[in-house]
Amino acid sequence: MHKLRRHTQLSALSAITVATLLITGCSTDSPSTADKAAATTVESPASGGAEEQLAVVSAPTGEATPTAVADANAADQGKAKRSALKVASYDSKSGRAVITAPSSGSDAEPSATPSRTPSASQDSDEADTGTDPGTDPGTDPGTGTGAKPKPKPAVAVGDVIASAPAPGAPDGVLAEVTEIVGTAADGGTTVETEPAKLNSVLGEGKADGTVPVDPSTLDVDPLVQGVKVSWAKTGDLTFGPEGAKLPLGSLRIDVGAAVETAPGAPASAAASVEGFVQLAPEVAFSYDGSGAGTGSSPGGAFLGLTGDWASQWSLKGRAAGSTDGKPIRIPFAELHADPVIQVGPVPIVVNLDLVCYFQVDADGRVTVDVEQDLKGDFRVGGNFTWAKGWQGVSESNMTGEPLKTTVTAVGDVKAAMGAEATVGLYGTVGVTADIAPYLRAEADATAEGSADGTGSAKGSWALYGGIDLTGTLNLQLSIFGTPIFQTKIPLGALHEEWLLTKGEAKTP
Repeated sequence: MHKLRRHTQLSALSAITVATLLITGCSTDSPSTADKAAATTVESPASGGAEEQLAVVSAPTGEATPTAVADANAADQGKAKRSALKVASYDSKSGRAVITAPSSGSDAEPSATPSRTPSASQDSDEADTGTDPGTDPGTDPGTGTGAKPKPKPAVAVGDVIASAPAPGAPDGVLAEVTEIVGTAADGGTTVETEPAKLNSVLGEGKADGTVPVDPSTLDVDPLVQGVKVSWAKTGDLTFGPEGAKLPLGSLRIDVGAAVETAPGAPASAAASVEGFVQLAPEVAFSYDGSGAGTGSSPGGAFLGLTGDWASQWSLKGRAAGSTDGKPIRIPFAELHADPVIQVGPVPIVVNLDLVCYFQVDADGRVTVDVEQDLKGDFRVGGNFTWAKGWQGVSESNMTGEPLKTTVTAVGDVKAAMGAEATVGLYGTVGVTADIAPYLRAEADATAEGSADGTGSAKGSWALYGGIDLTGTLNLQLSIFGTPIFQTKIPLGALHEEWLLTKGEAKTP
């Protein structure tokens, strides 16, 4: 008998569940892999009261602009949820924005704040106006004039909106609603906003990951003649200009350009740089929201750039000396991208700028024909902990091999082919780093040598490879909600050098 009662109760419960699904409806759309990861990781409650681990992935492509909203009236303030609300327009100077909700019957995903969308707030509107739920909600029961109740705003004062690039906001939006102005002509809600911090949408969650930058999304502006760009990504492989097959996710820039020759140098000593830089950049992001739920700063954060690096380039001729004590730097390409990473439900717009350059520091006496093959990786950025505050991170693991070595006359020359990288969030500058692998040759007499140690003439020579990493952390890193530092903080210079080859030779 007990088993029969239990079976009857379970059957009734199943019937109620099926009926609920039929009433509320269910989506037949199949979410993307990134959406599944974000939904599984973010929407499920944290076990044991621990902070939630938020997935860090590339934002899904081919969909409407992703948006997340942190409800000011929710019990879990500071924790954003994915939303169907959209930033229809945004004025970065005034902070005024128009927020729209999906139209009734659309296929858009339900808003994270359904109680404020016109379609979802129908029940509350009826309660406010005394409308009988059984009558036409668009009819005023007191007058029968057919007047409809005024729809509630899509957002409320105190809500924080995080949006991928939107009209008027190419760098995305991270802003708190400070005032409801009224209803826009398109039915959206016009609001006043002010910039917000990431801890106001990430709350007490935790996140840690790297997201590759799709090389095909980088805008490249060649600055000198002879620059060629090639790239490769998954499913769309492109070959380099010399027919070399690029690793997936890599961007390659080939350049060949003349360099100023030292005064008095013969025509035969004309100087030039030729070669390529190949890199696969990734955005590194981490966040530890321990304690952030109470309005305080997060326990930790990191923003930076990491990736694989390869370059092969040569310097020939007698290059000009330094200008006013500084090396001669010639930028040859500018690159820009605004990848959107998804940290849980929150779309975070990353602003990435790269300036590729070559640089020569020479005394104008030595003539060289040297070439280096360099490979390795790097990691630069800013790291925050409560114990130490913001600190710079500069790491590199690179090795080089000499491909050609000819050094003639007495003197020194140092040449670099590097990149100056800037990484920011929502249009603010966070980290600036200079990644400069270099080649340095020195000679104390007339000598000609090669990588196998053979040569002719008299004297000694040496060829070195190395890397210099420099940069700064900027005030805008306070976007994480951490304490503001008053001055720019150096990343901490990294200088490494290794001997490629050397030799002493005498004429027989």
